[in-house]
Amino acid sequence: MSPSYEEISAWLPDLLGGLSISLQVTALSLLLGIPFGLLLALGVLARNKVIRGASLCLVEIGRGAPALVLLQFIYFGLPSTGLTLGSYSAAVIALAWNTGAYTSEIIRASLQSVAHGQREAAEALGLNRFDELRYVLLPQGLRVALPALLGFSILIFQGTSLCFTIALPELVSRAYEIGSTTFRYFPALLSAGVLYACISIPAAMLVNHVEKRAGLYAQR
Repeated sequence: MSPSYEEISAWLPDLLGGLSISLQVTALSLLLGIPFGLLLALGVLARNKVIRGASLCLVEIGRGAPALVLLQFIYFGLPSTGLTLGSYSAAVIALAWNTGAYTSEIIRASLQSVAHGQREAAEALGLNRFDELRYVLLPQGLRVALPALLGFSILIFQGTSLCFTIALPELVSRAYEIGSTTFRYFPALLSAGVLYACISIPAAMLVNHVEKRAGLYAQR
C-alpha cells in the first residue's frame, strides 16, 4: 500500500534528516577515501617492497571484506582493543577505507594508461619523479579516472544504507523507526527508496555526461 499525502508530510522531516546524514557520511567518506586511494595507488606502484606490500595489504582487505564487515569490525570490534568510536565516526572510517581500496585500483589503472611517450618527454625535460607525477601523470590520469570515480561515489551513497546496522540515524534507519512505530514498513521504506532515487538518478545522468565529455576529449 502506497503512503498517503498525510503520511508523507508527517514522515518527510525525519526522512530528510536521515538523508542529510547519509549525504554527510558520503561526502566525508569520499573526501577522505579518494586521497587515501591516491596514496594507496602510488604505494602499489612504488619501488620499495615494504611500501608496496603494505599498500597491497590495505587494498586487498578493503576490497575483499564487504563494507558491512568493515562497519561491524570498526564499530563493534575495535572497542575490545580499547578504541571506541561513535557510529558516525565508524561509518566514515569504514566507508573511507572501502572507498580508498576501490578507487586506488581506478587511479592506478588511470595513471598507467598515460602514454609512455609522455613519461619520456618528462624525462627529456629533466623533471624528477615528483614533478613528473605532479605535472604529467596526475592531470592526465585523474581526467581518465573521473567518470569511474563519480560512478563509485553513487555506490558509496547507496552503501550508507548499511550504516543502520551500527545505529547511525541515516535514511534507512529513520525509515525503520517510522515503520516500527506505525507498522507501515512498506510505505516508509518505499519513501526512503524514492529519496535515494532522487539523488542517485540525477547523479548517474551527470556521470554519463562526464563520460561523454571525457570521450570527446580523448578523441581530440
